[in-house]
Amino acid sequence: MENLKLEELFQEKLDREEKIEPKDWMPEKYRKHLIRQVSQHAHSEVIGMQPEGNWITRAPSLRHKVVLLAKIQDEAGHGLYLYSACETLGISRDELNEQLHTGKAKYSSIFNYPTLNWADIGAVGWLVDGAAIVNQVSLQRTSFGPYARGMVRICKEESFHQRQGYEIMAEMAMGSQEQKEMAQDALNRLWWPSLMMFGPHDADSPNSGNAVKWKIKRESNDELRQKFIDKTVDQAKVIGLSIPDPDLKWNEERGHYDFGEINWDEFYQVINGNGPNNVKRLAHHKRAHDEGEWVREAATAYARKQTIKKNVA
Repeated sequence: MENLKLEELFQEKLDREEKIEPKDWMPEKYRKHLIRQVSQHAHSEVIGMQPEGNWITRAPSLRHKVVLLAKIQDEAGHGLYLYSACETLGISRDELNEQLHTGKAKYSSIFNYPTLNWADIGAVGWLVDGAAIVNQVSLQRTSFGPYARGMVRICKEESFHQRQGYEIMAEMAMGSQEQKEMAQDALNRLWWPSLMMFGPHDADSPNSGNAVKWKIKRESNDELRQKFIDKTVDQAKVIGLSIPDPDLKWNEERGHYDFGEINWDEFYQVINGNGPNNVKRLAHHKRAHDEGEWVREAATAYARKQTIKKNVA
């Protein structure tokens, strides 16, 4: 009975649009849902550095290299904000990494696809970060305070990333015939995986109901996907590229684009570890984690030493 009353008060607080803070009472299912969602978001930011980091030394100009370096640095920062927010829910960074390495925790399926050429870096910025912005803008109003506050800065930086990618695609689309073909090929390969980023249809998503009830999610998977499509189709037209969907057409009655069916078999194959680069991405993260252990130990020892000196003084 006591728990039922607490849950009622909790829901009333959410309905008043008040934020839940780490020391507030929360249902265990709410806490676990947040750990799953926020950690998946953090893992995605960090794993997402890999396909772009591969192109730092091969960027076509010094300016492109500097911008790409800045972007990758931002993604590392996003992971840090999100891991820190997740830790306020009572889980350690070590546990989060162990969940990732053992496959218990997931990250966005899009980062298991390869970046084959420079046009892919443009497509990742334009499509992947563009999809992330659509999702993350609504997360600025999520019910968990640390997550919502972290999203404010993340969204500002993701907007820069999206513009960087779109600039690359525009340059290539207006360049030589070969460059335009590279841009179109990158769009063809990454369009459908970008749509998969929003997750399965609402009816097939087991976690959507509670997420909406608890105001963790403000919009459904399908609503967010539709927003992304409506916005991105017009952007493609501006630079003369074609969306690779023969069923795409404007629906005057709905006021939205209709689009073709997503290959959900492919989505679940990638999520379950069978994508083009799943093994490679995770192995790289494990290796970097192991090789960086001495840095973490040194930082911990230094912090401990500083605390002792402060206490003695």
